[in-house]
Amino acid sequence: MHARSKLIPGLSVAIVLAACSTTAAQHVRSPEAEAQLAKSLAGRVAGTPVRCIPTYRANDMHIIDDWTILFEDGSTIYLQNPRGGCPGIAAHRNVLISRPMPSNQLCSGDIQQLFDPVTKIGGGACVLGDFVPYTKTTG
Repeated sequence: MHARSKLIPGLSVAIVLAACSTTAAQHVRSPEAEAQLAKSLAGRVAGTPVRCIPTYRANDMHIIDDWTILFEDGSTIYLQNPRGGCPGIAAHRNVLISRPMPSNQLCSGDIQQLFDPVTKIGGGACVLGDFVPYTKTTG
């Protein structure tokens, strides 16, 4: 019983330390990416984040940087900040491919694999976060 009481507090400390070490660092956009995002969202206001959006066509996706992707759906632009970023997506003209199976929507928590349509080579993967809709202001 005495050994068990020593194990539990030690285990608790280990769990807390592990949680702290896996927390994603806050991403800071470059001035160029910030300007590009501001230009893309000019005249629009953010709405309540949504969990899913309808699937997109590759030409409806606009990559700002490895941490910022915009999806256009008619008059709404959805801001996507993948959890932990999407390393490599900004460096190439990659498209996202849903795994394991494509569906009729993209949702928070979905895993998207990078694919370069020119070289036909797959790359890393991204985990989607919530989508923030931006709509044009009236007036």
